[in-house]
Amino acid sequence: MTRENRDSRLQQEIEANLKRAYDDVLKQDVPDRFTQLLAQLQQADGAKKDGDQHDV
Repeated sequence: MTRENRDSRLQQEIEANLKRAYDDVLKQDVPDRFTQLLAQLQQADGAKKDGDQHDV
């Protein structure tokens, strides 16, 4: 096996492992704390928009 073939196989193996790891992360649920923070940000944004509308 030539060095180029070996490097190509290694590159393919690395890419496959990275894709597998990325796919595993995508399947995980969003942590509850992140969901809570997003809800708080949405509420704050909604309150800010309501306040801006009254100022017009």
